[in-house]
Amino acid sequence: MESGRATLLKEQQLKDQFDNLEKHTQSGIEFVERYSKFVKERSDIEISYAKQIRNLSKKYQPKKNSREEEENKYTSCRAFLSTLNELNDYAGQHEVIAENLTSQIITELSRYLTELKAERKSHFHDGRKAQQQIESLWKQLESSKRRFERDCKEADRAQQYFERMDADINVTKADVEKARQQAQMRHQIAADSKTEYSNYLTKFNQEQNEHYYTLIPNIFQKLQEMEERRIERVGVSMKTYAEVDREVLPIVGKCLDGMTKAAESIEPKTDSKQVVESYKSGFEPPGDVEFEDYGPGQTMKRTVSETSLSNSRGEAKERPGGGKSKGKLWPFIKNKNKSPKQNKEPLSNRFNEFMASKPKMTCLRSLRRGITFNSHVRNLIEGSGPEDFSHLPPEQRRKKLQAKIDDINKDIQKEMDQKDALTKMKGVYEKNPQMGDPASVDPRLVEMAMNIEKLQSEVQKFEGWLAEVEGRLPSRSDPPRRQSGLYESQNSNSTMVDNNCAQDRESSPDGSYTEEQSSETQVKVAIANTPEFDDEFDDGDEETLPTIGTCKAVYSFEGHNEGTISVTEGELLFVIEQDKGDGWTRVRRNVEEEGYVPTSYVEVFLETNTKGAMTYI
Repeated sequence: MESGRATLLKEQQLKDQFDNLEKHTQSGIEFVERYSKFVKERSDIEISYAKQIRNLSKKYQPKKNSREEEENKYTSCRAFLSTLNELNDYAGQHEVIAENLTSQIITELSRYLTELKAERKSHFHDGRKAQQQIESLWKQLESSKRRFERDCKEADRAQQYFERMDADINVTKADVEKARQQAQMRHQIAADSKTEYSNYLTKFNQEQNEHYYTLIPNIFQKLQEMEERRIERVGVSMKTYAEVDREVLPIVGKCLDGMTKAAESIEPKTDSKQVVESYKSGFEPPGDVEFEDYGPGQTMKRTVSETSLSNSRGEAKERPGGGKSKGKLWPFIKNKNKSPKQNKEPLSNRFNEFMASKPKMTCLRSLRRGITFNSHVRNLIEGSGPEDFSHLPPEQRRKKLQAKIDDINKDIQKEMDQKDALTKMKGVYEKNPQMGDPASVDPRLVEMAMNIEKLQSEVQKFEGWLAEVEGRLPSRSDPPRRQSGLYESQNSNSTMVDNNCAQDRESSPDGSYTEEQSSETQVKVAIANTPEFDDEFDDGDEETLPTIGTCKAVYSFEGHNEGTISVTEGELLFVIEQDKGDGWTRVRRNVEEEGYVPTSYVEVFLETNTKGAMTYI
């Protein structure tokens, strides 16, 4: 009985241990789920932060064709643009953090939790099965024991009954024999029950030893190993959590170094010289005013030199040829008699009118990047002034004319290169007629020759205007004089440049200009007489995007997505499109291979002669 109670006590304790382990392992699973949720929320925060940083960088990017884009010639503005680009790359690193947290921790923990729950369920199922089996054997043992006890009692009662019958002289011999047989049968049944009980007891003891010394310890060992693997997995995830941040620190450091380098590249003196060069007029300082003696009966008249600060208050003096003298605009002089400002006609109206007047155009080239106009035609459409830039001060006019000559020379060189290529192609056709007809190249060669001739005449025309301007400018060997560093038009955002586009101007009493014909009429005449514009649109072939700089791959990138290109660390490529704020730069390896790469993976060097371009990392 004592051994039975001890067995029952052990079974109860074992059941309690299973309950405790079940609660503990369940709390461990809940901890892993809670940590996974923590990492998920951190990833969401990183994505939101990166999105806000990108929006901030995009918000402060200079707008196209705006004053902000023109200000990029100043080092401070270029430094700010570099800072915005680096900030955009910085936001990309936070997106990398979120992506790595999701792929390396959240996804892995989710898969591990599924495996952990299945393993835990299997172990506890084996434990309960072993417990049920030992309990079943215990019940069988108890049942055989009670049956053995009952059979023994019945055998004793049958033996006693036989002995009473045998001692009674009044009982017949047949009854005594019957009682003896009954007692023997009961003794046999008791002996069988005893054997059965002994067998069940032996079996139970064996199963109990195996249960407590083999099965249950193995199950507990598996649960312990499972719990240790869970704890180790949480530790690895926490380490990965830190490593994800550490992996992006070098690139984040480069972004911060780029911001520091951009700030250190600011040159105040260079910016101030840019302002001087941008607004220097080139006018000579006013001459000395001569002394005029007073005489009786004479009225002193104001003597005005050609370079005086202001003309007489009366009517403007007539030139000997009948033309009116042209007054000069000087800094700090307010024009009280300005001609009425003319509203600048929107570009869309000019373009619509131009399109209506040219019905023979059949195609537009480079639709991806917008319509590409001939440079001087575009200036006329935008109402930026006459072709000879006569509305500008001498120094500014000289710069504009020189830039115009350089642009036309580039067009001439381009046409000549194309002509040389066609000439070589014609030679190949003449040697190998099966490759093509040499005569088919002649019309294009004639067209190119005409274009080169037209461009050369344009160069001669602009060079003549440039020589005229340089002849009027003061010689650099002259003694230094007080320069007119500002131009009055800057006080009204270049009002004179935008509105006063006429070839002949009248001088107002205090030196202002008066238009004699509208810029709209000039635009119509200029467009109608510009043959290059037809050539720009009649050609249906799409141009290859020009190279605007070079770049060096800082990291290797495998472009698996459509539109991207694979690069290796240290590779040199050509840049054909800057980063538009989306974190991608378009590059070209050769004529047939081009695509996008992450801006943070390359070090970009843009050509300084590219409009609006700058050198940055």
